[in-house]
Amino acid sequence: MMRLSGLKLFASFFLAAILSAPAWGANQALPGTLNYVEGQASIGDQTLNSKSVGSVGLQAGQTLSTGTGKAEVLLTPGVFFRLGDDSAATLVSPSLTNTEIALAKGQAMVEVDDLHKDNLLRVQQAGAVTELRKTGLYGFDAENGAVRVFQGEALVNDGDRQVKVKGGHEFDIANASSTGKLNTAKFDKSRYQSAELYRFSNLRSEYMAEANVNAASLYYPGAAGWYGPGWYWDSAFWEYTWIPGDGFFTGPFGYGFYSPFFVGYAPYYYGRPYGYYRGRPFVTGHRPVVAGRPGFNGNGGFHGPAGGHVGASHFGGMNSGGFHGGGFHGGGGGFHR
Repeated sequence: MMRLSGLKLFASFFLAAILSAPAWGANQALPGTLNYVEGQASIGDQTLNSKSVGSVGLQAGQTLSTGTGKAEVLLTPGVFFRLGDDSAATLVSPSLTNTEIALAKGQAMVEVDDLHKDNLLRVQQAGAVTELRKTGLYGFDAENGAVRVFQGEALVNDGDRQVKVKGGHEFDIANASSTGKLNTAKFDKSRYQSAELYRFSNLRSEYMAEANVNAASLYYPGAAGWYGPGWYWDSAFWEYTWIPGDGFFTGPFGYGFYSPFFVGYAPYYYGRPYGYYRGRPFVTGHRPVVAGRPGFNGNGGFHGPAGGHVGASHFGGMNSGGFHGGGFHGGGGGFHR
């Protein structure tokens, strides 16, 4: 009887855990989905916490605010918007082909790991609209209207005027408004690499890459649940991660994002032990993906040559114009988890 009661108690806890977790495939990660939060953060009157991750998102016109805290929001697949302390941003447009967010206060960084010709990705700030035109890393400071391109290329539209900002350059919107000159200037990247928001973004990118390897190892060609490129929920990390459709990409911080076809080439979780993370187990029954031993290790999927190395930041490219099967799958044009 005691053993049976123990089993019932375990089953009830297990069922409660399942019901409280975001259901696999139940919710779609649309632009504006909250993917991480720490400290003080809210959407309107709604206070955010770790339980909000994956189940709460910004709707058009809603504002995400932080006090002493930070937050990460998903935009289009492979694009992460990160808000610093004492900051506020409003989602203007959540459309896949017209994604726009406005920084009203504080600082933000945008990591763009993938961008397609049909994506229009823009950030409003101080009356100007900045279009992010290439993969890379972008910084925004509402206090002085600064737009910094650490890597990539941006086009700032200030009224009827435009200025192109290349990697390693910044544009001061406030100064341009007062002087009437649209001049960009070089900036010292190392000066900002010790800043808290930059270090936060770097660490989040690393976690996302680790979650990518963990999630991508679940899939292989024809596997159930694989719908091509997009956002996928990873329960081990309790967040969405980005999985490309083919090949692999290297983000601006140097961490790799692998498709199920190439996850076998991933390094050994950047030196972290495989098997658990923050007390949660990784995929049960999956052996670690070790550099020099590519392949899906028992899943029957892709196997590469022993000791193989892929050195490109975008190897192999995307099929069918960027997406397998002709685009994203699911109701409402969303992304899967």
